Amino acid sequence: MIIKIKEVATDKDLKAFVHFPNVLYKDNPYYVPQIESMDRDTLTPAKNHAFEVCEGKYWLAYNEKDEIVGRVAGIVNRRYNEKTGENTGRFGWIDFIDDRNVSKALMDTVEHYAKEKGMDKLCGPMGFLEFDPAGVLVEGFDKLPTAYGKYNAPYYEDHLTALGYAKDVDFVEYLIKVPEVIPERYARMAELVSVKNSLHEAPIHNRAELKPYLDGVFCCLNSAYSELHGFSELTPGQCEDLKKQFVTNINVDYVSIVLDADEQVVGFGVALPSLSKAMQKAKGSLFPTGWYHMLKALRQNDTIDLLLIAIDEKYKNKGVNAMIFHKFAQGITKNGIKYIESTRELEDNTSVQNLWRYLEHNLTKRARTYYKPINNLY
Repeated sequence: MIIKIKEVATDKDLKAFVHFPNVLYKDNPYYVPQIESMDRDTLTPAKNHAFEVCEGKYWLAYNEKDEIVGRVAGIVNRRYNEKTGENTGRFGWIDFIDDRNVSKALMDTVEHYAKEKGMDKLCGPMGFLEFDPAGVLVEGFDKLPTAYGKYNAPYYEDHLTALGYAKDVDFVEYLIKVPEVIPERYARMAELVSVKNSLHEAPIHNRAELKPYLDGVFCCLNSAYSELHGFSELTPGQCEDLKKQFVTNINVDYVSIVLDADEQVVGFGVALPSLSKAMQKAKGSLFPTGWYHMLKALRQNDTIDLLLIAIDEKYKNKGVNAMIFHKFAQGITKNGIKYIESTRELEDNTSVQNLWRYLEHNLTKRARTYYKPINNLY
């Protein structure tokens, strides 16, 4: 098969780039289409403050019939490289048919791009920020992803390893079954941690009451995630983007903001009702009926997705997680939630995983990022 690689240069190209996986996986019962307009905004410099510290290019692969058979993005996160002192390029938004010629053509292209930018190695799949989808699914192909995960066919791993890519890190996801009665030990532990460290929950009853704490939340996030793999400190503009993305969908029953005696944010957690099935029904678009399915899922659901937990460095390993989960437990009980899905977290993140040790839980999905030295290539 002769493969032609074309750089995304027009709005029409970008629409095709975003739409391709919805064609590739249109008959797959486990694929969750992303909302295409939101994906386009993420990839558009004028609409994404990540481009304050990042740059990128996107490419489509075409076959002899001029049909799209693959896509990939090349990214350089300058702030992350400055923090680590490394020259690391990223590849992301990668999808392709099961043909080695296609995957090789795509990766050759992004490797050339990274090399031209002075990068010494290439890692991925990763996005601009930690909050973009990352990793190739390597376990859990018969499970529905969360709305913040990403589905891919099993052959992706074989293609990447054949091209010389080795494991970088693994992300895991757990399905936690909520018991009819949540163990009392969580409430006791939360109370003990609260009293011992002079901490308390922010009194939040509606979304408007979140606003005074949001700057503190992002300050805490930047501090807690500073050493996390792939994370670079969020700029004020990036924080504004995340507020727009998440706050409108938040149910305050699944928000915990922990304050110290001076009313400073020292930890927080956010979960959302599962949107996976609603996004399948939306088929990549909020209109004409996608918004209805999303709204219904936010209001009526038996599953929540755990999005973020962050704790200030001074309070790590002091049990603040217990306070956060206790707040979630109240919303879980109130709304009849039966399952909790953890979104992708690093496999060695035991501080979060220990939250589930007294509940029935199973590792359901694993995703992997890869790396390859490129300083001696080409």
